[in-house]
Amino acid sequence: MKLIFLIAILGTVVALGTAVVVGLYIHKKASASDLKLIGEFARVSRKLDPEGTVIVCGELWRARSRNGSNISAGARVRVVGFADHVALVDCCN
Repeated sequence: MKLIFLIAILGTVVALGTAVVVGLYIHKKASASDLKLIGEFARVSRKLDPEGTVIVCGELWRARSRNGSNISAGARVRVVGFADHVALVDCCN
């Protein structure tokens, strides 16, 4: 009886661990996707002061204004490059 209980617990732990690893793999941002986003428009999610976050192509990215200016939340910006997985953006009036 104790052996069956132990096997059931172990099986549950392995299944949960596998689910976590698969979940992390699915949501991982590949470095190749950086290049695909250059030129895309984004919406500022958290004020760029000069760094914050933007939503581009449905993904949340850390971002920095290219010239160091502040850009308010909700503003439309264009991705112009990347530096260490941080999107560099310019304001698009």
